[in-house]
Amino acid sequence: MPIDAPLIILIILVALVFDFLNGFHDAANSIATVVSTRVLSPQKAVVWAAFFNFAAAFLLGTHVAKTVGKGMVDLSVVTPEVILAGLVGAIVWNLITWYYGIPVSSSHALWGGYAGAAVAKAGPTAIIASGWVAPLLFIVLAPLIGLILGFTLMASITWLFRRWNPFRLDRLFRRLQLLSAGLYSLGHGGNDAQKTMGIITGLLVTAGHLKTFEVPIWVEILCYAAIALGTLFGGWRIVKTMGTKITKLQPFGGFCAESAGAITLFWATGAGIPVSTTHTITGAIMGVGATRRLSAVKWGVAGRIVWAWVLTIPLAAAMSAISYFALRRFF
Repeated sequence: MPIDAPLIILIILVALVFDFLNGFHDAANSIATVVSTRVLSPQKAVVWAAFFNFAAAFLLGTHVAKTVGKGMVDLSVVTPEVILAGLVGAIVWNLITWYYGIPVSSSHALWGGYAGAAVAKAGPTAIIASGWVAPLLFIVLAPLIGLILGFTLMASITWLFRRWNPFRLDRLFRRLQLLSAGLYSLGHGGNDAQKTMGIITGLLVTAGHLKTFEVPIWVEILCYAAIALGTLFGGWRIVKTMGTKITKLQPFGGFCAESAGAITLFWATGAGIPVSTTHTITGAIMGVGATRRLSAVKWGVAGRIVWAWVLTIPLAAAMSAISYFALRRFF
């Protein structure tokens, strides 16, 4: 084995810990609506979501992994220490926001962490500016698309089923929400697990273990398994915020929110755009709530979530820069 193999293995394990915490932190995104409408118990919901998180390994490719791994930070300045520091910063930020029940984006924490450590090593030239255009643009577009799709689906379904008996409507959409929750979890696993795949593959390329940036199948399986396992354990503090504090949902509203989120994630993943699953489902829930009346959405809660989004990248970057300088003493 190469001399640096133990260090590479250590960093891969830390990356998988981040992936696990991503699933743990973002479990609320996958299950909040289906739990808040009482279609599934929390225990059954996390099993359902975890299954579809892992199923994405066989369906959604590696386009996002390539964007994150080689399109955002110049690989020539990336070292094992940079990647390790980036992961540490992202993990610390995820744990802080999980503790306080703040549904921030694990994806943005990873981007900020990776970039912050790279800048700490080589300065601003480490950043590939063109690679950040789509991800930063979709900080705004992902929740907006989710909101518009959620609003449109909710308005359309309300009109189409306006003459149905409420009991029959509720029973139908309780069944359909199982499908929409599964599809959303599929999109969540597909987009989020690939970000960690990109980091690990970038590490293997810079360490000389891979000649080209192609994600090994074992990396795919490990990353999808880690995020599914994290989802299985769940992040209950954030479920309450996502499922009840933004707006009240009925089964057909939950179906519309999850469907809107799934459509957005499938499109973004196919296009290789890393987006925030947290942003996407939050926008979709807000769009569903707004069909009743604007006051049905608790905009103050939504506003606090937005501020957390804005701060995630710079704070995760700062934590990673500090981690990088600390790690230099050991490497």
